[in-house]
Amino acid sequence: MSFENLNLHPLILKAIVDSGYTAPTPIQEQAIPELLAGHDIMASAQTGTGKTAAFMLPALHRLATPAKVHGRGPRVLVLTPTRELALQVSEAAAKYGKHLPRVKVVSILGGMPYPLQNKLLSQPVDILVATPGRLIDHIQRGRIDFSRLEMMVLDEADRMLDMGFIDDVERIASATPATRQTLLFSATLDSAIDKVAARLLKTPKRIQIAAQQARLDNIEQRLHYVDDLSHKNRLLDHLLRDMALKQAIVFTATKRDADTLADNLSAQGHEAAALHGDMSQRDRTRTLTKLRHGGLRVLVATDVAARGIDVAGITHVINFDLPKFAEDYVHRIGRTGRAGAAGIAVSFASGKDGVNLKKIERFTGQQIASHVVPGLEPRFKPRPGGAGGASRGTPNVAHKRSRTWSNDTSGRNGNSANGNRDTSRDRSFSNDNRGNSFRGNSNPSPYARTK
Repeated sequence: MSFENLNLHPLILKAIVDSGYTAPTPIQEQAIPELLAGHDIMASAQTGTGKTAAFMLPALHRLATPAKVHGRGPRVLVLTPTRELALQVSEAAAKYGKHLPRVKVVSILGGMPYPLQNKLLSQPVDILVATPGRLIDHIQRGRIDFSRLEMMVLDEADRMLDMGFIDDVERIASATPATRQTLLFSATLDSAIDKVAARLLKTPKRIQIAAQQARLDNIEQRLHYVDDLSHKNRLLDHLLRDMALKQAIVFTATKRDADTLADNLSAQGHEAAALHGDMSQRDRTRTLTKLRHGGLRVLVATDVAARGIDVAGITHVINFDLPKFAEDYVHRIGRTGRAGAAGIAVSFASGKDGVNLKKIERFTGQQIASHVVPGLEPRFKPRPGGAGGASRGTPNVAHKRSRTWSNDTSGRNGNSANGNRDTSRDRSFSNDNRGNSFRGNSNPSPYARTK
């Protein structure tokens, strides 16, 4: 099938051709006809499958026809869980709608100055892309008129559910016309998402695209077992010195770890920077622009901050900390291997990560092959056939004393969305391994920023 078969507006088709696309992806092929027909939909689609165009092309097609209701408020509302994803959606709207006579796209995000947002909202808006919390602020202040809203999109609804945004989403939905068309996109369609859809959508069409493993075929997955944090850091330094690595995203569990690791890598001579939710929007935008233009080789990020990043030059993804949820693993490694290119995903795992490894392998339907770097072999030996399990027999006592991992696995797999962790992990990471793994740092705080 070609895009011409989808009956989109000619000026939109022209923009698609300009972008170099020739045929719709499966999610686009199934979703666009249903949306043009006016149906609500709930769709399961992973990042990298073209889901943004799947809802943005029909939205722009709708905007090609004059609004029936006069006003300054938006005709299309897109809600996203993160600022980076919101900016990506806004860029897609500008790209696909560039030949239409007039399409005003506005982003309302946390971290942007309120005076600037107030000015943007005082002018006519066609597409409003927003994160839920900031949009609620403007609704409460009476700055947004939804009287002419025709379409509402919930992008990555599963992530908004995980981050606790669903109550805000439902409050926003209650402020919009009941006649709106509603679209819900999620990595998975489980019972929790079904309940949200039942409250917000009207007899939706259900669309589910290819299994997870189909989109991971062009990504080589590797596993390295690690003894402690010092071992982790030495392995990371070795991997980043590989000339085949062009650009990499290194994932950490918390914002504080992202800052610390980025500082340590910079001290080692790597072109590295952190990206997380505590940074100002200006700093986040500057970091992403530098990454896209090749001025940054290593981005150290948390799950939420990296959501929606689409940079073609990412050849490697490294899970410095394994994610808490198997779905996040797929989102993480999906930052490489974009548009059919080959990619490499490397994960570090300790003896406490066995359960998470099994969940990931069960979710993806693929076993992750274990690799060893000569000279950096782990003393910890996983049980044969058991991901991350301890070796049989009597443990090495000296090795056991040298381990710095906390006994509380809940701290190890803390909430990466907000940077919270169990305090036992802070204590276990306060050993000398944390401060000295990259340089001879005598700073008493293992998390102190390098000036």
